Formats: sequence, C-alpha cells, structure tokens
Amino acid sequence: MHPAAEHSPLGKSSEYISTYTPSLLFPIPRAAKWAELGLSAETLPYKGVDFWNCFELSWLLPSGKPVVAIGEFSIPADSPNIIESKSFKLYLNSLNQTAFADSQDLQATLHNDLSFAAGKPVSVRIRSLAEVEAEGVMALPGMCIDGLDISVSSYEHPRPELLRCDDSRVVQESVHSHLLKSNCPVTRQPDWGSVVVDYCGAALDHASLLEYIVSFRQHSDFHEQCVERIFLDLQRLLKPERLTVYARYVRRGGLDINPYRSTEEVAFQNVRLARQ
Repeated sequence: MHPAAEHSPLGKSSEYISTYTPSLLFPIPRAAKWAELGLSAETLPYKGVDFWNCFELSWLLPSGKPVVAIGEFSIPADSPNIIESKSFKLYLNSLNQTAFADSQDLQATLHNDLSFAAGKPVSVRIRSLAEVEAEGVMALPGMCIDGLDISVSSYEHPRPELLRCDDSRVVQESVHSHLLKSNCPVTRQPDWGSVVVDYCGAALDHASLLEYIVSFRQHSDFHEQCVERIFLDLQRLLKPERLTVYARYVRRGGLDINPYRSTEEVAFQNVRLARQ
C-alpha cells in the first residue's frame, strides 16, 4: 500500500459533510509509485491526463434551489499528486448544501481547490445532463481481443514476461480489452476497466497482450499506476514510434477515473463507454 494512503479516509468510516470543506481533499504524492517503476518527475516517458467524471455533482443557487450536473476534471499526468478518491467524493459532497452565485463561480472554486491539491492546474468542466445525454455512449477504437482463446493460471501480479511481439514486422493498430481488473490497494475492492493500446511499432501478439492484461486481476494498485505500468511494459517490448495506452474505469461512489498516457501530444477525448 502507498504509505500516504494509510492516512487517507479510504477504507474508513467517514462523516458526510454537506457544506463546503476544501480541507477534505487528500493529496497522495505520485513520486513513490513513479520510483517503483524506475521513474521520476524529470524522467517521465509519457504525456497524459487523468480524466475524472463526477455523476453526483450538486449545489445550491442563491435562491436555495438545488442544481445537479456532471463534473469533468482533467488532472495532468505529471502533477506532483493524485487525489485520493474517497476524499474527492467527500469534498464534492460538501458542495451539496453550499450556495454559489452561478456555475462559473462553482467552476472557479473547483479549479482552485483541485489545482492546489494536485500541485498543477486542473481543468474543470461543469456539464448539463442534457449535454451528456446527447453524446451517448461510445465504442472503443480498433479490434477487441477478448474473444481470443487463452489459458490463464496467474492473477496475482502483472507479468510482462508474457508479452510477445514480432519485431520483423512494424504495424500501426489499435486494440482493446474489457477484461482489465485490479484491486484498490487500501480496501481491496475490485476496480473494473477497459484498456486501449494504440501504437506504431513491432507487431504485438494479441493473445499475449490479453494474458498480460488478465494477470492484473488480483494486483493491488491505483488506476493511474496500472496504466503507467502497462505503458512502460509495452514501450520496453515494442520500442514503438508512438504509443498511447488508456483505461476507462467503471465508476465507484459516483466517480470514474480514466488515465491516459502517450508518447505524443494527443488531444485526448473523454468519452463514456456502456459500463460507465
């Protein structure tokens, strides 16, 4: 478990505060997990963002009338801190009985508080239900590899040695799987997700990729670190001209977390899947 997470509200009984309390936000430094992967803030081999979507965002107008909306938060992948998810939920709940002049006032407050916790500017969008409904749900790009016939016997930790490629062929492709599962490192509760690998490099053996993804099934780590580990293992194997790895996780507590990591400056799209 991440040492800082021991002091977070995750996995503990918590009082739900319904008036604005920014001190509820609990930052967790990324540095320790980067170090596990042989990285530091100065040596990150990727660019990216963590999209958080909040489906339980509500506040009061000056008249006392409540408003509901959906919040989208974009946290830079190189920010010094992640924000522990339960503390994020508790903070958002503290807005429920708090009046704001308008949505712009709320948006500015969210930007300031979340940027302070993350250690870098966090982009905030407050979206109406009608806007999100009009977008609907999307399908992931490329081929789904979940139908491949594989045998699996190991689920306890990621096994990069399973990955295989044909380095005599260079391909450009996108593949995805909905079989990503890991566990919260504090509560051991399951985290379900879908993962996309988009690359140009040595031809990746799809069955070996699926075996590797399934090997995360009982692994305990935060969403962000799972995606970073996948990115690094594929980068070492494929030596790609370009590589993007991202995961769309199923929400818990009204929040979903979607880490994106890429060798390129990509305009990442935050689109919902059927399970989200």
